[in-house]
Amino acid sequence: MELPFSKVLKNGLVVELDYMKSQEQEAVRSLLNVVINEGKTYPQNKPLSQAAFAAYWLSQDAFVVRTSAQGTTNKSKDVLGAFYLKPNFPGICSHICNAGFIVQPGLRGQGIGRFMGETMLVIAGNLGYEAVMFNLVFATNIPSVKLWQSLGFDIIGNIPRAVKLADGQVVEALIFYRALR
Repeated sequence: MELPFSKVLKNGLVVELDYMKSQEQEAVRSLLNVVINEGKTYPQNKPLSQAAFAAYWLSQDAFVVRTSAQGTTNKSKDVLGAFYLKPNFPGICSHICNAGFIVQPGLRGQGIGRFMGETMLVIAGNLGYEAVMFNLVFATNIPSVKLWQSLGFDIIGNIPRAVKLADGQVVEALIFYRALR
């Protein structure tokens, strides 16, 4: 499997998915902190420092979707979305991976999340993982719930009252699982 992968989004923008480069780490951390501050999809309740981000996001494999230079004269490539991929459990259970995804708020609904999800499944299989498990998908995160179900994930459990949103709403979290082999 050779990265980057390219795709044309719904809005006509050509993007590429590739391993995160060191110079993109701050852009991904900033985007993650935007998502954390939205308070609707990630469990963290405050922005992550560089060290906390590195421990959380960079412990294994990290990927970005960026604008592609293909067909443009602009050399600058913006980070549009990102995901990490790492073992969900240690040791003899490390064949099951976990991943986390973020997309720029203004670009949601353009196919970036689906592109990352589909590509993550290929990458995870190529890296030797046998299954993917998401431990904490907020039930109110309808786009994610629909995406993972459309990609063949099963809801294997729920955690009642797992999330206390800023507006006072208390919601359940879902556990998703998909075998790769």
